[in-house]
Amino acid sequence: MGELDMGPTEVLWISAQPEFPGDWPQHPAIWNVEFQGPEEALSRLASAEYAAIVLALPLDGWSGYELLDEVQRKALGVPILIWDEKVSASDAVRLAHAGAYQVLTTGSQAFEMIDQAIEDARRRQIAHVAGNLRGAEWTRTLIGASREMRQLHHIINLVAGRRSTVLITGETGTGKELAARALHMGGNRSSGPLVAVNCHALPESLLESELFGHVRGAFTGAFQNRIGRFEQAQNGTLFLDEIGELPIDLQAKLLRVLQEREVQRLGSSETIKVDIRVVAATNCDLPRRIEEGKFREDLYYRLNVVPLEMPSLRARRDDIPMLASHFVDKICRAESIPLKMLTREALDRLCSYSWPGNVRQLENVVEMAIALGEERRTLTPADFHLPAGPKERVHPSAGPLVAVPDGGLDYDQTLAVIERSILEQALRKTGGNKKAAADMLGLKRTTLSAKVRTFEHMAACL
Repeated sequence: MGELDMGPTEVLWISAQPEFPGDWPQHPAIWNVEFQGPEEALSRLASAEYAAIVLALPLDGWSGYELLDEVQRKALGVPILIWDEKVSASDAVRLAHAGAYQVLTTGSQAFEMIDQAIEDARRRQIAHVAGNLRGAEWTRTLIGASREMRQLHHIINLVAGRRSTVLITGETGTGKELAARALHMGGNRSSGPLVAVNCHALPESLLESELFGHVRGAFTGAFQNRIGRFEQAQNGTLFLDEIGELPIDLQAKLLRVLQEREVQRLGSSETIKVDIRVVAATNCDLPRRIEEGKFREDLYYRLNVVPLEMPSLRARRDDIPMLASHFVDKICRAESIPLKMLTREALDRLCSYSWPGNVRQLENVVEMAIALGEERRTLTPADFHLPAGPKERVHPSAGPLVAVPDGGLDYDQTLAVIERSILEQALRKTGGNKKAAADMLGLKRTTLSAKVRTFEHMAACL
């Protein structure tokens, strides 16, 4: 094996001034520095690689969160540090949660922190090159390169090899079972079985036997011994889907199994030790079900050792083109038909939809488009039948939104006024955060930014 390419050594500073802050110590000159303004830097990231990136705030026209989000999208895996001597403690925490490697307020240890960020990134590269084959396999089951999916991959990579119980939450259709499969595949139990149980799909009278097994004669119809799902998952992973629907009396028995790591088959006094990893999933609000007396609080804390929240599709719209292309390829291969292509307009339509059914709905919509697309090789917006979601419905019960006077009105101008009002309201509600405003309106951030620039240009020309 040849020497490992240690990658780029240059650090990109995105700042208003082409120099280090005044209170910073002498630069140790162990890496090169390139200073750029925000717009130039974002365009540069498409063709250049950096060992680390520093955002020196404030920057006119950009909030720290907005710029951090944009840079993360264009520089996947590159550590990003933020320099802001006036940042509040709460904002520093929020920036760290948003993906910043470190938030710097003084120059005393700034270069040391940048060096550490570069070294940490290089260690990750070495680990990746060395090849974690299990990780490479499971990452292909969770498709997406958005910040939300990168964070999800990071958490799974941290906990996959541990025995800790994981509780996966998220809306229907977000891929909770795929996350459970990734946890299994990425850990040291991947050679063992992955056993799944839907706690809502079986009647209560059968669920206990399904989970714990039974011996012959335990109840009417028990003609032979049967091992339960816990025993079937020995040395592997047990996935308990729809855990919020588990009957309350079975919750106590499940809690005991999780605590003692042993089961008793129905009708037997013998205890059987089980060595398994338990992953549970739900789309219910379990704290609310606890308040309603429908879920045990002690079981909730036993399950929620490592919480893993699956993001909705509308929260990671940047992944939609990748997901749609994946589903087109998957379906065309399964149907043994020539690969179809998506037009840019079709992708824009998919990206602007709110997807109440999340990834599962997207796959179904793509499958329908392919089925109804006949022999055409290209799919257009007209091929995708998207039912109106909560954001798309307009309720006319309060009367017309715009009154048309007898003398008529300027149609284009009226639409422009309405559109501008909608954009301004969304930006006010999100404190000027264009990413959040775009998500609120079901738009891509680039689309919203273009519309804002258009209105600003129109206002300047008046």
